[in-house]
Order: sequence, then C-alpha cells, then structure tokens
Amino acid sequence: MNRRDFLAGSGALAAKSGVGHLTRAWGQQPADIALTIANLDLEIAAGKTIHTVAYNGTVPGPLIRWPEGKPITIDVSNQTDAPEIVHWHGLWIPSDVDGSMEEGSPMIPAHGRQRYSFTPRPSGFRWYHTHTYAGHNLRRATYSGQFGCFYIDPKENAGVFDQEIFLTLHDWNGYMGGGGDTSMDVSYDYATINSKMLGAGEPIRVKQGQRVLLHILNASATLTHWLACSGHEMQVVAMDGNPVPVQKNVQAVRLAPAERIDVAIEMKQAGVWILGETRDDLRKAGMGIVIEYANQQGDARWLSPPEILWDYAHFARSQKAAEPDVRIPLVFRSKFTGHGDFDHWMINGKSFPKTDMITLQQGKRYRLSMQNESTDDHPIHLHRHTFEVTSLDGTSISGLMKDVLVVKAKSTAEVDFTASNPGMTLFHCHQQSHMDFGFMMLFRYA
Repeated sequence: MNRRDFLAGSGALAAKSGVGHLTRAWGQQPADIALTIANLDLEIAAGKTIHTVAYNGTVPGPLIRWPEGKPITIDVSNQTDAPEIVHWHGLWIPSDVDGSMEEGSPMIPAHGRQRYSFTPRPSGFRWYHTHTYAGHNLRRATYSGQFGCFYIDPKENAGVFDQEIFLTLHDWNGYMGGGGDTSMDVSYDYATINSKMLGAGEPIRVKQGQRVLLHILNASATLTHWLACSGHEMQVVAMDGNPVPVQKNVQAVRLAPAERIDVAIEMKQAGVWILGETRDDLRKAGMGIVIEYANQQGDARWLSPPEILWDYAHFARSQKAAEPDVRIPLVFRSKFTGHGDFDHWMINGKSFPKTDMITLQQGKRYRLSMQNESTDDHPIHLHRHTFEVTSLDGTSISGLMKDVLVVKAKSTAEVDFTASNPGMTLFHCHQQSHMDFGFMMLFRYA
C-alpha cells in the first residue's frame, strides 16, 4: 500500500463519518472567509500562461489576516473533478480540521464543499495549501497554485513598519526525469514571485528612509531558494512566523519548501533594484521582483551577494536546551526504485503507511533525534505543533522555534516539542515527491 491507496481508503471512511456533518453546517450562518478551488489559466508573463488550480482565481490565494484567539469559519468549495483538502500550516488546531487525510481530516469531494471552524493560534506568519497526493502528476498538489498566506496578528503590537509586503515563491511546469536526487526528479520551466515572472508584474514601490517588512513564503513543491535584495541587507526578525532569539543582518536568505521568513529592510539605497534568486538560472527563469524607489527610473540592477553559509544557529541562543522527557530516534534513508522513477523514502527502515506510529503522552517534552543518511536535504514538518531546534550536527542550541527544519544530507539534527495538542499528528518531509513516496509517519496521543 502506498500513500495514494491509503488516502483512497481513508477517504471512503471520512465520507461516511465526517463530510456529511461538515456539509450540514454549511449555510447555517455566513462564513468569515470563502475559498473556491477551481481551474485557472494564469498569465505569469506576456505570452506565458500556466494551466493550474488555485483559490479564488488568484495565485497566491487571498491573504487571510486574523486576530489571534478569535474563532474563524472558512467555507471551501471544490469546483474541480478531483477530491481536495486544505491544510492550515503551522496552526495549533484539532486534527479533524488540520487538513490532512492521514490525521483524519475529511477530503472535500469533487464539486463538493466543506466548512472549517477553528481558533487560529499561535500568532505570526502561517499559510494554507493543498495536502493531496501528486505522485507522477506534476500539476497536482503543491505543484499547483493552491497556496496562500495566513497571518495571525498578535494581541500585542509586534512592531511598526512603513510597509508590510507578502511575497510567495513558486516554480512551474515540472516534469519527471530520473535518478535519486530531487534536482533530477523534478525540473521546472518558470518561476514566479506573487504569480509573476521577474519584470512582468508591478514593482515593490518604496520611499527613501522607509523600513519595510517582507513576509516571504517558499511555496515551491520541491526547490529550495536563495534570495538577496540587491544593494541592501536584510534583518531576519522571524522564522516560520516565530520571532528569532537573535536578529541578524544577512546578504541573502535560504528558504526550503514550506519555510517562511520575515525580514526588515532599511530603504536607504535609492535606485531601481532586483530582489531575486542568487543563482542566475533561477532568476532568469523568473524568480525575482523589482524594488523601485520613488522618483527613480531605469533598468533594475542586480548585484550578486557574497557567498554565505546559511546556519540556523546564527539566529539561536548558544545555550543548551532543557533535557527532554523522551527521545525518539529517527533515521532517514532512500531506496532506489529504478531509472525514470522517484526514490522511495524510509523512516527507521519503513515507508508510509507502514512506518511505526509513535504514542505521545500529553504534557511530556519529546526530542526527535534525526539522522539523515541520504544524499538529499529534507525540510521536515511537524503538524499542529511548534518545535524548538536543540541540536545541529552535535552542536547544542536553543530558543529557535520553527515548524519546518532542513535536515541536511549526511547530517544530524534534534528538535524538541511538547505534546500539548491532542490528536493524530503528521510528521513528513515537505518535498512533495518525498512525502508521496514514503517520507511520512504519524504520532498519536495516548
């Protein structure tokens, strides 16, 4: 049994037990937010149109900005011919509305509808996206345009900026190649920021002396991106929606699939600049956006930043974290399945849905001790919880709170979380091909 077969079986059960109840709730009172999943012809540049699926006819979908602690109701209508689901990434919400079939959230039937009701928390930069199986269909799931930003405003003022701007990175028109490395499995023709290729959309317009906060999401299915803002430094203030213990100025930032970062930029270099991918081929494929100062004209300039080493430890405390109650060893390996196909992925020697299910005791602190024996980096994600990064390649750190962490090839990493949100909880690599082909496991509360 693979993930597709697991989803098919679970979907039949959910259709009997969950969808009817949620559908009956529809229309009793108006929802706060309405999302429609439908096919879309998206023009990313003159003469370049992507045939995809999106929310409300836009890529990204509408920004959901909501006060922390205030209940929200979201109606989702699926106008496509395939079952769908919406995952509310990074939120501490019940598993039946989290938007993962593996946890028990019901699928939205083709041409069906569903209502999600929950109280958004914690505050900060979260997002929403489809959580379906793609397999070899590289126009489905996170390869599509089904993603959007979800920002939960804190109860207390988090800072004052002249502008706040949300930027979403995405790669388009993937096809399957061969081999084991992800860069060989999936390739792309185009890249966009906020649905437009570099130079095809409206620039970010700023004024001299402004302090601008950029909320940046990597919504790519598989690619990690490096971004630099020509002529400017970026101050990292938050990762995955959580304030970092140590704010640091950097020349470029690295974002793996599903990672978010908040950076502040002092606009003090008048001109017309490019914020874009540091790698020429990806920037030329479209991964960039123009920043234009008031009363400035001319061609946008690109200045390559000096090469940097991205290290999460730079934004964390150097002190050792408190000892956990329980340690859970996790070893990541791949299994070559033949030329022209994706690798299959294993956690502790097993591929989902045959991976072991770990039982959690509410209130206990758990440490995931991860050993990546493969030659791929893995952006691992834990649903419905935030974890603290406590060790990278044997070096202890603390205070850095995330929900996605890149465990580099041939490396080790440890993260701690408190079992504080009962229900089935999914752990997986956020690279779509890795997730589809075995890199998943479930935690359950006793």
